Amino acid sequence: MSYAAFRSIGAYVPEKILSNEDLSTMVDTSDEWITKRTGIKERHIAAETEFTSDMGVKAAELAIERSGVAKKDIDMVVCATISPDYFCMPSTATIMSTKLGLNNVTAFDISAACTGFVYILSIAKAFIESGMKKNVLIIGAEKLSAITDYTDRGTCILFGDGAGAAMICATDKKEEAIIDVHTGADGEYADLLMTPNGGSGSAHDAKVDDALKQEANSCFMQMKGNETFKVAVRTLTKDVVEILNENKIQSDEIKHFVPHQANYRIIKAVGDALKLKEEQVVLTVAKYGNTSGASIPMAINDIYESGRLQKGELMLLDAFGGGLTWGSALVPFSPNK
Repeated sequence: MSYAAFRSIGAYVPEKILSNEDLSTMVDTSDEWITKRTGIKERHIAAETEFTSDMGVKAAELAIERSGVAKKDIDMVVCATISPDYFCMPSTATIMSTKLGLNNVTAFDISAACTGFVYILSIAKAFIESGMKKNVLIIGAEKLSAITDYTDRGTCILFGDGAGAAMICATDKKEEAIIDVHTGADGEYADLLMTPNGGSGSAHDAKVDDALKQEANSCFMQMKGNETFKVAVRTLTKDVVEILNENKIQSDEIKHFVPHQANYRIIKAVGDALKLKEEQVVLTVAKYGNTSGASIPMAINDIYESGRLQKGELMLLDAFGGGLTWGSALVPFSPNK
């Protein structure tokens, strides 16, 4: 039987940094206000000519190199993004495949917002365990600055740009295998976090006045912050408890709890509810902000590059995003080298 192993990680962040002080000159806010409510101090912003695919390719190149897998042996590329290069088509995954020199591979995007990386991890696991694929490149990449309204202080303080990638590969060693992945969704809460304009559900009537046309053509993120916070804490905690119980794993067996980096208060509330120690919880939200589908792989890359992530150590991934979507995963780090 084939199992799916998490072989490598890579990430990329743009050079430009947007600090809380910078934002205080753009909207009515301050470093103290942002830090107290979110834990975010700065976020990275892509250049105008830097696309989601460009960032994803840089993260992917690193993940491929670290995996030891030859490009010719990669047979699928899946991208999680809510800020694709193009609306609808072509998918960002196909663009990245070409930029990476990968031809004749299965390539597609998925849209699960901040839970995107957990979703594509589950897809890679399923394809490998079914025997359909052997080496799957998964990429979470976001240029959220392109869909952020920098006049809305409730959202512009939160989001940044970046990308993370991982190689998921077939193995016959069960001890290397991804243990379990949970995913879920509930569209009843869709209005808590969404980009309401630009799709087939929004009017694009040429006869409407210019103000309405401008509104219909915008695709900025909108969020009901307080409601989202409450649902996020409740849902994330419940999902993690379930995946640990189902797999008979205690919280003290988790070496690295890697939550989606949305808000320090959410992360702390979930960590406290699970009785996790401070050293178990991975935090990168202060320097990257919320990078949606790129958040978790960027955080994993941080602990890898700092030497904190070692072979065989167990990671617990946990995410919550627009949709609403949520997911968790129990993943041993299983590099080839």
